[in-house]
Order: sequence, then structure tokens, then C-alpha cells
Amino acid sequence: MDTVKANGITLAYRTWGPEDAPPVLLLHCRGADGADWARIAERLAAGPRPRRVYAPDLRGHGRSDWPGAYACEAMGDDMLGFLAAVGAGRADVVGHSLGGTVACLLAQHAPAVVRRLVLEDVPAPLPLDPPRPPAPAPGSALPFDWAMLRATDAQRNAPDPRWWDRMGRITMPTLVVAGGPTSLIPQDEVAAVASRIPGARLVTVGGGHLVHETRPEEFLAVLVPFLEAPAVTSRTPS
Repeated sequence: MDTVKANGITLAYRTWGPEDAPPVLLLHCRGADGADWARIAERLAAGPRPRRVYAPDLRGHGRSDWPGAYACEAMGDDMLGFLAAVGAGRADVVGHSLGGTVACLLAQHAPAVVRRLVLEDVPAPLPLDPPRPPAPAPGSALPFDWAMLRATDAQRNAPDPRWWDRMGRITMPTLVVAGGPTSLIPQDEVAAVASRIPGARLVTVGGGHLVHETRPEEFLAVLVPFLEAPAVTSRTPS
């Protein structure tokens, strides 16, 4: 693993593929780390059109810093700084669950750095009713900061309404991958995300919330053609 300084913290990350290949940024779900993407990253890096794959640990996860502050907006700023620090320039961004929320915020605030966006089973950033109750404290050490879980639960219960209002600012081609009826994420929320982003494509792969883990071949079958599709002109943000 390597590390870089970005947005005032140290981020640990894994890489695959040729250094001069087109970059892809993979963002993991809550409680995981960049290693969660290893199987997908290896395939992207070694495919007929190899990619340079970056899979960082989000703040509060794995070997990245645990700074105690875990606003999703800060995580998005982390990724903007990360892309600059590794010299990735404009990248394709794939986000799962929490990583997808971070990817959306990055795409809203810095569309110039996101070439294509893929959101895997990402819930709509709308208030939960009823709200999610506080999770009981763990009895042993975890590979992530417990304060991160509490903070992201609070944001899931009452997200900033601007997240939803600014979905129209996502100007790049977007693919939304749904986990189907066995997912813990209500699938009407995933569909709502796709409908809110102008021109987004919704594909139900199935396999539950962990689509890329439970059905990697099917996930790659929709991901790779989308990433390799001819370039299109970005829309004007709303």
C-alpha cells in the first residue's frame, strides 16, 4: 500500500495496472476498505484495455487517518485531493453505498475531474422515517472508527437537502447498478437516484447490496462496456 496527503489527512491506497493507463477510482462501502475491490480491480487492470486502478481507504477506515470528523462532504474533498495527489487527473469513479454517496458529492462539486460515474446500490440522500437508532458500541476493536459509523448514521437520518437538490449538477455519463430485491437498500431509492440524475442509466444486476462481490462477472459485464463507451459531450449543469 502507498499513502498520500490530501485535504489535510493521510490516505492509504492500493493500485493496480499500468501507470500510464486511463485511471479508475474505486470507493468502498462503509466499514470496508480499498481491498474490498481487489477482485474487480485486478480484472480492470489486466483487461484488453488495461486501466490504472486506485482503491483508497476512506477517512476513518483501514489504514487511512481516523481524524474524528466524518462529514460525507469532507470525504468528497478527500477524493478530490487524492486524485490531484496521485496525478490521476480526470478519472472514472465507481462508488458502492457510502462510497457512492461520496462519489456523488465529488461529481456535484468537481464535475471536471469525473469522466464517468458508476453508483452501486446507493440509497437516495433523503431523510429516514423512522430514523435509524444509535448502534450499540462494539465489544472489540474494529477496522474502522466507531465515530465514523455514528457520524454517517446521523447524516443518513438527516442528510443535507442540498445533496438531493444538486443531483442535476452531475453532468457526466452515469450508470446506476441496483442489487435487486435481496438488497438491504430499498430499491425504489436506488431507482430514485437514477431518475434524479439526467440521462443516468439504471441496471439491476441482483445479488443483494454487495453486487460486485456476490456477482462479479455480471457486475463487470455492465461496468466495462459503460467505461469503454465512446466519449459524449457533458451536459450543462442545472
